[in-house]
Amino acid sequence: MDTLKDIGEFQTSDEVIEELKRAGFIKLLNEGEVLLQESNPIQFIPIILSGTIKVYRTDDDIKEILLYYLKPGDTCIMSVMGGFHNEISKVKAVANEASEVLLVPVHKIGPLMKKHPEWINYILRIYHQRFEELLDVVNAIAFKKMDDRLLHYLKRHSNLSGELTMHITHEEIANELGTSRVVISRLLKQMEKEKLVELGRNRITLL
Repeated sequence: MDTLKDIGEFQTSDEVIEELKRAGFIKLLNEGEVLLQESNPIQFIPIILSGTIKVYRTDDDIKEILLYYLKPGDTCIMSVMGGFHNEISKVKAVANEASEVLLVPVHKIGPLMKKHPEWINYILRIYHQRFEELLDVVNAIAFKKMDDRLLHYLKRHSNLSGELTMHITHEEIANELGTSRVVISRLLKQMEKEKLVELGRNRITLL
């Protein structure tokens, strides 16, 4: 639980940490395991302790687009806001790798924020961060070419893992960027010619 001591880039008190431990429980997720499903009631607020979680938005055609990643110390602000208003989830959250998540019941968050005002700052900071990331997604879809979006995606994926080599399929990338596998494969081949990447079987290395 050491991650809780520095949630959201500010120090939390031992009292808050103990309350979180008592109020919630830890869930271990395997890569690809769903943490939050669209249209399901929001019962818990997740706080990421280790690993990374991908948050998607899908449509009726089962197409999806990646909105942002949750890293250690993060929470899903959509879950927080939806939980406060007894709404169903509007996003899908999936473990990007083996992850550890603290799940705090929605009804425990309000009293915690009233008792410990620093949590309001935490929620506001996370809200601002997620809002900026969503603006980036909108800007990319509206104004950037797919090759620019693809390169940005690969760099972000690499930064999260700390590795230049990513084990991921063209189909997975296409799903997360909301396009087709054929488009991604064509762009990656062009990027390989430009010596931006090196391609292998289910493997992409940034150069």
